[in-house]
Amino acid sequence: MKNAFEKLGFFIQNNRFSILLVAFLFIVISMQGAQKIEMASGTETFVGKDSPLYQDYDHLYQKIFQTQSIVVMVEGNEVKNAELMEAVDRLDHQLQSTEGVIETTSPASLIKTVNYQMTGRYVIPETDEEIGAIIDQNPDVFSQLIPDNTHMLISVVMAGSASDTAQEDILHATEDAVSFAEFPPSYNIIVTGDPAFMVNMNAEMNSSMGVLLGLSGIFMVIVLFFVFRHVRWGLLPLPVVLLGIVYTFGAMGYIGIPLSMVSMAAFPILIGVGIDYAIQFHNRLEEELHKNEGKRRAVVETIKNTGPAVLIALGMTGLGFISLFTSSVPMIRDFGKLLLIGIIMCYLSSIFVGVVTVSLFDKYSEKNPLRKVAQRIKPAGLGKKEKLEKKRTGNSKEILLQKTTDLTIRYDIIVLGIAGLLCLGGLYADQSVAIQTDVETFVPQDMPALVDLQHMGDIMGGTDELNLIIKVEDTANPDVLKWMDQFSEHEVEGRKYIYSASSIVSLVKEKNGGTIPDTSQEIEDIYAEIPEAQKERYMYGKNMLLLNFNIGNAVSDIKVTGIQELTDVVKQDMQWMPAPPGTTVTITGNNVVFTEVITALTSGRVAMTFLGLALVLAGLYVVYRDWLKAIVPIIPMFIVIGWSGGVMYYLNIEYTPMTATLGALILGVGSEYAILMMERYFEEKDAGASPMEAIHMTSSKIGTAIIASGATTVFGFLALVASPFPMISNFGKVTVIDVLLALLATFVVFPPLIVLLDTWRDRRRGATTAEKETKKQIQGAEI
Repeated sequence: MKNAFEKLGFFIQNNRFSILLVAFLFIVISMQGAQKIEMASGTETFVGKDSPLYQDYDHLYQKIFQTQSIVVMVEGNEVKNAELMEAVDRLDHQLQSTEGVIETTSPASLIKTVNYQMTGRYVIPETDEEIGAIIDQNPDVFSQLIPDNTHMLISVVMAGSASDTAQEDILHATEDAVSFAEFPPSYNIIVTGDPAFMVNMNAEMNSSMGVLLGLSGIFMVIVLFFVFRHVRWGLLPLPVVLLGIVYTFGAMGYIGIPLSMVSMAAFPILIGVGIDYAIQFHNRLEEELHKNEGKRRAVVETIKNTGPAVLIALGMTGLGFISLFTSSVPMIRDFGKLLLIGIIMCYLSSIFVGVVTVSLFDKYSEKNPLRKVAQRIKPAGLGKKEKLEKKRTGNSKEILLQKTTDLTIRYDIIVLGIAGLLCLGGLYADQSVAIQTDVETFVPQDMPALVDLQHMGDIMGGTDELNLIIKVEDTANPDVLKWMDQFSEHEVEGRKYIYSASSIVSLVKEKNGGTIPDTSQEIEDIYAEIPEAQKERYMYGKNMLLLNFNIGNAVSDIKVTGIQELTDVVKQDMQWMPAPPGTTVTITGNNVVFTEVITALTSGRVAMTFLGLALVLAGLYVVYRDWLKAIVPIIPMFIVIGWSGGVMYYLNIEYTPMTATLGALILGVGSEYAILMMERYFEEKDAGASPMEAIHMTSSKIGTAIIASGATTVFGFLALVASPFPMISNFGKVTVIDVLLALLATFVVFPPLIVLLDTWRDRRRGATTAEKETKKQIQGAEI
């Protein structure tokens, strides 16, 4: 491998300016690709489109029956007001001509309909008294749109399959129509609903992305200034890794990876992980440039020696991330793709642009504006007193690490036993960690669209639903409609969280004096009288009907697990009260689809973690061909995974689509530290050191470098804590803690573990060799 990288080193050295030109061209190409990135926040980001549940939801419900509504809520004084109804009527007229709007439903349109039935005039009455009388005499008609005397709702209906762009256009058209409708000044007008919430959330995600990247950059400047001051151009790794991020954005657009709440958190993580690659190349090149063995040779030696080592670390990190591809949650798979692409781009940026830039800047180092600072902190430029102080400080860090190593090895069984017990305790506690899939809890709780949506829920009650798709041989079959009526009544009366039911049955009974006809022909005649827009909400062709159960604020009240249990109860009730022969019923809808996420975030995340362990273990064995070298880096990371479960339980942090990735993330990031420690341990041992001497040298020589590397990673993840999205912020907190735990395991668990196992293997080899020698002597004596 080193021969191949040596050839690459010569290529880079001989084509430095061409490489920078190509890098610049790729920036332009990446910027074009970044414009193709789409925002994603719908159901498809949680549940795979190949899932049977999603297929039922998408093909049977969303494309046929589902509609979405932007809600205009009017609040203030008495809403049974002629002047207010005239403004609502003007709003109706403007919105009905808007592209993508199926219909508008408002108190004004209903009042005109009732007035037409009473007087033959399809107009708004002129007096408040007439309007109040119409509303009071028809409570069933107006109760949903006028929940009380000071609130009114206007529903702007669009297709459930409308694209994000179409929803945003209709939202803006609604906001414009509200301003042109000239509502009386004493009323407050709020435009809300799920589409408004989603549009606002996408905008918030887009704006917070820049904040997260900016904070990551600031944190990196701080950490580089303190841990990377011994080289020239010490801040250069930051623009190098940011270049890798630009390339990642471009690849993201061309490949078609959408930007979701999960994937946008990948970029601060990539800065924290990827900057380590740039630091390794930068540090080694500086070392080679100061050897005075030729400037040209410095690039070659850097690529030859550092390239393979960093590539192995990247490979193990990538294997940990690959396990994310097995998740059934699309946004987690996209997160894994983004991380894998990102670390590759950061590596390429570091080995090409980073190395070339440092080598080109070498002759301009005297012009470096940070040169004076660098000279003050460079050992060669210090006075005797400062040298002694620096030497004492440097030695103190090494001495502390050596003492820690001695202590952990002296009490190796106790240390490993406590670490193991805490791991098992954490794994047990992890089973009790709650799972959260309510999208409203993921976003900033002060987000205006969320506040408005919750305010509307407080006024009119929850709108969560269970949707039952009923496939029949004939939609006019009276037996089917009577079963729907009886089953709906049974569920509403007998099930705590089912508050009401709506279907074509209600419209049929309204037209037939409160009863269902006994013949198909009578039902067909009633169908002919029902407006097509109303009928399409509950019936499709001759073979499909829809029954909706209103379950209030179930997502908030009983959570997704409760909805899953309620769905199972409804299925059991259908077995007890079966539908007529030839009828099949499928329960679907947004809330039912999210039950798929439960499985993904429980058994799915455990499977991801163990797959990641297996992949990294297999990768290490392929690289080293040594079972000890393969297993030793894995054990500390497995222990950290257990500790992480305990941390989440103790901090009361719920599992979300993001925190479900922690196992794979710990493996991907943390295994690097153990691998670097192990590499140096066996390097010292091959040089003739005993296991104790080797681990001492490892802790003192590479320990401080690993701490510095860990600090850059921690600071990269720290930006996530400042995210306004609670899901990302909690993920950042746990990830920072987990990286610190990985560093703790590297210096506390790894030393006694490798010394214990390596010593045991040496003894076994010695015993085996002694046995062979004894057998040879016995065989010689017999001869």
